[in-house]
Amino acid sequence: MPIQNIFMRKNTLLLALVAILFFNACKKAGNISNDISTNEKEILSTKTIDAFIFSQLHENNKFEWNTASDEMVWSALQQSDKIMSIGYKPVDETNVESRLSNINIKDEKWQKAKQQVLQMILKSESTTRVNLNLNNLEEWKENILPVMDIKIENLATVKLLRASSLIRYAEPMGYEPHNFEGNEQRTQSSSGCGSNVAEANLISGTDFTTISPNTKQSWNYGYHGISNAWVKSTGSGVKVFIIDTGNENDQENLNSAFNQGSSSGRTVEKIVTLPRSTFLGVPTGSVETPDDGCGHGTCMAGVCAGPRGTDGAACGVAYNCNLVTCRAAADVYLDESREVKGASDAYTNAANRADVKIISMSMGKMTSSSQLSDAIKYAYGKGKLMFCAAGTSFGWTASWYGVIFPGWMPEVNAVTGVRDNNFNTNCTDCHKGVE
Repeated sequence: MPIQNIFMRKNTLLLALVAILFFNACKKAGNISNDISTNEKEILSTKTIDAFIFSQLHENNKFEWNTASDEMVWSALQQSDKIMSIGYKPVDETNVESRLSNINIKDEKWQKAKQQVLQMILKSESTTRVNLNLNNLEEWKENILPVMDIKIENLATVKLLRASSLIRYAEPMGYEPHNFEGNEQRTQSSSGCGSNVAEANLISGTDFTTISPNTKQSWNYGYHGISNAWVKSTGSGVKVFIIDTGNENDQENLNSAFNQGSSSGRTVEKIVTLPRSTFLGVPTGSVETPDDGCGHGTCMAGVCAGPRGTDGAACGVAYNCNLVTCRAAADVYLDESREVKGASDAYTNAANRADVKIISMSMGKMTSSSQLSDAIKYAYGKGKLMFCAAGTSFGWTASWYGVIFPGWMPEVNAVTGVRDNNFNTNCTDCHKGVE
């Protein structure tokens, strides 16, 4: 499974900047609550927030928002789209994360807990915001997981939530480190996207071999013993659910020509879970479609399920599997709140389908997301086999930063890459770890 770069752009200043962040700024960030006023106008800079995130990644190979102070969590909200992911529970409930697949949030006590949290937020946020009510408080409605996505502007609200026995977590949903160039401008990424134009001048026998009826087998299939695996299974009768950036309408081999040659009798389905952005709970912008505007999802779907056909195109690993492609994000770096929501909804959607056996997602984040973690644990409880990208980045990052989120979760299998001339050596920019 090829894994695309999850970072936005290369720059020679990156290494120097991160070194400065690590050794000068990050030691102060962990105790930031002792250094700043609780005045809500004093928002921590993205440099300070990113420094703390990088310090945690450097020390622990993961970052979780429960390690940050209330002020840092609130500042990260204000420095992004202000949407907070809030996991709730009845006061007497314990070990919720281990049994998410068996919880019905429509049960009376779960509904009561949710209403208590909503009332708490409404009362606190209404002190500075007008036109708020229970109907427009949630950015996106959630029907499966005990979580809410709500825009939070007041530091007092963050403190109330994080101190409440009704709350499992309360964290920024869309904040990711982007401040690699030392400026305060934060932009949405287009990471992992490209034109997907076929590479020219490939050499037969080196880059690929031609197999019957008339299809190309990639050079790396031999390393993985895929042709030997085809003696056991070609994917027939198995449905794979790919969570990514969609399925390009113009790629006929994943649409109208999905069945050809030795690939027959199978189905392909395209769905979208990526929501539109919202304002006060009202969707804005154009309607999202399953079509792939990035290209990465189409690539991943082709590697998985491209037909063993007659047109000379590349053959997928499981060329007889059934396929569901889900457009859950705009690119492979999950740095928007709506992308986290889209990926979470994709996992719960796949989890509740009896026909889906395997879920694969070659996307990820530098920071963790408890909401996305909930969705993956929900799917795990439903018996799904899951694969996630271990991550790729610049060589200097891969040397110290391990498997990205959610690839490091024990419920999934992380996948990385190797050099094409030495199967025992990981590629320069491939993340690796015990996961």
